[in-house]
Amino acid sequence: MKRILILCLPLALLAGCLEVDQHPNWVHGMYAGKKDDRPFLRHFHNDKLSWWGTISNRNMNQNEYNRANP
Repeated sequence: MKRILILCLPLALLAGCLEVDQHPNWVHGMYAGKKDDRPFLRHFHNDKLSWWGTISNRNMNQNEYNRANP
């Protein structure tokens, strides 16, 4: 039993060593990464109303009560 504990001790000590730091870089209190584009900026040329219309139509098509036509 003592031998198993001695063999497992280095494994337990090294278990957290492969943790990678996942925090963004900050320079002078500001985020130094790439600015993320909003979906309406990239695909709809900054037209929010068109983007919301597309999202609403997609959501209506996912509703089984609207698609079934009883």
